[in-house]
Amino acid sequence: MKDRPITPLRRLHTPAWERQEPAWREASPALIDAALQRALDRPTGGWFVLAGSREVTPGRAFGRVVDGREVVAWRDDAGTLHAGPGACPHLGAALCYAPVHDGALVCRWHGLALPPGGRPNWVTYPAHDDGVLAWVRLPGSAPSDAPFLGPRPPVEGSLSAVATVVGRCEPQDIVANRLDPWHGAWLHPYSFASLRVVSAPPRDCPPAQDRFLVEVTFRVSRQLGVPVHAAFTCPDPRTVTMEIVDGEGTGSVVETHATPLRPGPDGLPRTAMIEATIATSDRAGFRHVRRVAGLVRPLMERTARRLWRDDMDYAERRYTVRSS
Repeated sequence: MKDRPITPLRRLHTPAWERQEPAWREASPALIDAALQRALDRPTGGWFVLAGSREVTPGRAFGRVVDGREVVAWRDDAGTLHAGPGACPHLGAALCYAPVHDGALVCRWHGLALPPGGRPNWVTYPAHDDGVLAWVRLPGSAPSDAPFLGPRPPVEGSLSAVATVVGRCEPQDIVANRLDPWHGAWLHPYSFASLRVVSAPPRDCPPAQDRFLVEVTFRVSRQLGVPVHAAFTCPDPRTVTMEIVDGEGTGSVVETHATPLRPGPDGLPRTAMIEATIATSDRAGFRHVRRVAGLVRPLMERTARRLWRDDMDYAERRYTVRSS
């Protein structure tokens, strides 16, 4: 058996950006649209990603508008996640500023306590905390007991980070961006090199074959990178999961979730791209990285936001083109 390399880094031998092989012929609009439509046809169970689990902290509420509804989330004394309508049933005060006392939200206007079990005229929503993301289930579609998740490494033993970017588009525009892996080395040359789509699902493919398989090198510097194979799949209509299936960090995933908010002052829709990176490795050094997670996590989040500055331009432009 061939010994495992001491380092995953490889020297890059890539052409200049303008001399790389054009990807537009392979990036068929019909193929991307077909993959998107298959994703949109999947059930949601009524679940929406609300935030990263760490954003809902003990002792205080977290608020966000989800699919046009004001939602508030909080944790009780045991740390269990709860969610409910974001307006107090008394006079409509915003509960996103409410403190938590004895496991209940306490409205700052008049002190009305709102417990996890709800009260008349204020019915709580099902909530789910998977250790990385906080979810809320809203009325309006066939419910499921829990969100539909793609492949993931165990939270214990992994390192996760969550980044959020809000754009003027709809969830499908963010999902369509992720279902176009061909743009990676062109739009993000600072992060990806030697990108090749090994296989793309045919327009009428069965569910078991519905994935994109990509060979790509993650840049570490101008001259060094880490080559991997990654698979892109959609467990629900608003999520794309990229899983490393071969190479360094096999089993690590990047989950891109698109949560609809509400229109902005300009009347255009707003969508939160909430991206969870869950990294794992069997290298001994990864244990030391996890010990300094507080230092590493902000770097992971910063990297995701940098990519999404470009990708959100893509998603917003797609919305503009298709709605004009």
